[in-house]
Parts: sequence; structure tokens; C-alpha cells
Amino acid sequence: MPTSVLKSVLAGLILAAAVVMPALGDGLKDEIAPTGKLRVAIAISLAGGAFWSTKTGDGYAGVPVDLGREMAGQLGVPVEYVVYQNSGQITDAASNGNWDVTWLPKDPERESRMMFGPIYEVADATYIVKSGSNVTNFATLDQVGTKVAAVNATTTMRGAAAHLKNAKVTGYQTYDEIFGLLSSGQIDAFALSRDQLNKMAQKIPGTRVLDETFKKTVTAVAVPLGHPQALTFVTKFMNEAVTNGTLRKAYDSNGLKDAPIRTE
Repeated sequence: MPTSVLKSVLAGLILAAAVVMPALGDGLKDEIAPTGKLRVAIAISLAGGAFWSTKTGDGYAGVPVDLGREMAGQLGVPVEYVVYQNSGQITDAASNGNWDVTWLPKDPERESRMMFGPIYEVADATYIVKSGSNVTNFATLDQVGTKVAAVNATTTMRGAAAHLKNAKVTGYQTYDEIFGLLSSGQIDAFALSRDQLNKMAQKIPGTRVLDETFKKTVTAVAVPLGHPQALTFVTKFMNEAVTNGTLRKAYDSNGLKDAPIRTE
């Protein structure tokens, strides 16, 4: 084929791609990044794990931070992190247009307020009891007068409130506040995922994590309601992140090298 003809064919193919692809890309970007940036909702805490993020000297760190940066790169837009104190606040903001994508624990209440993609973490929820406590299991914890803390408006708080029939479950805005209350003995127990509580027990001498599990907490990617293109994109992104090592890299970069990836 003459060079001039070949160049004409290639130019035609490139032009066709330029006509089709931007339309698809722009439609997705208009939905998933309407401000021109991918706004990733994150919750800040020292709790660690695959959901929480932390403030660093020059920004933020965490599994959702890394995933958000990678997702924005695939979309070809800058990333912007929208900071909240807990997953309940992220949920409350789902309908006000302040964020575009997030990674957070999922339960039926939240499924009515946002659209969820694939699960990327499954964690066992239990309780840690204060130093000097005589509580050894769920039965001895669930007593009238026992004060149990949870991060406010979270899936774990709802699970603990449903599980405990006699003990009082109270919500607090931050993990850090509850850490202080447990350290000083002002509360009897704290409900959270086992991995995070095991780390807490190392920092507060005398505390003990109970052996039993009261619920499985599943964490997944989510977008606001009414964003079907965005949901399709984030679903594909997370499925690929599991298989191509992106999720494993995010775990390893955030202190979770020994944590398995549990998707179900």
C-alpha cells in the first residue's frame, strides 16, 4: 500500500476515534467528575485498616487515598480529597453533591442512600474492654449499666445496638475521642473491627479484645445515587484492582502487608 494511502487511512481511523471516544469519556466524566476533579470522600483517623485514612505532612495517606489517586489517573483528571470524621458523615453528605466516589462500610441502610460496587474488605466486628474489666465474653458484656462506645452513625454502631440488649451503646464522632475515653476508663467497651481493636490493645495496657464476633463488616466502593455510568466505571476499576495488584499495593503501602484481601 502506498505511503500516502496508508497515512490517509490512519488519519481517518484517528479522526473516527477522536469523534467517538471523547463523547464516551466526556459523558462519564460529566457524571463521575462534574467539577473537573475526582472528589474522593475519606474519613480521617489513627485507627488504620482498609477504610480509614490519615493526615500526613503534605496530604493524606490510606487505602482509599491510593485508590482514589489511581482512579483519577485512569480518568485523566486531578484528585481532590473531601475529608470527614467518620463514615456516617460521608453517608449524610451523599445526596448534597460534595463528593464523587468513596470507599466505606456497607449495610442495608446505606444501600438506600448510595450505589455500591464490589466489596474489597470483610472484617470481623467485636469489642475491646477497658483495663481491669471482668468482662470475658458477650454475655458478661451485655449487662445493664455497661457503657459501650462506637463511632457515630456507622454500620458497626448499628450492629452493636442490635446485638446488645441491655448494655447502652453511645455514638461518638471520632475514633480518637473514644480512644481517650477507653484509656481513662470512662467507658467499658468499644465496638469496632477486630484488626483495629487488636492494634488499640497494644497501645492501651490492660485492655482486652473479646474472642467472639457479632457481625461481619463489609467495605466497598460507592457513588451517589443516580450515577449509573460512574457505578459501571468504579465496578470495573475495583475488579481490575484486585486482579492487577493495585489493591494489594495500596494495602502494602499503608501498613497492611500481612492483611489478606477479603472480597466475600
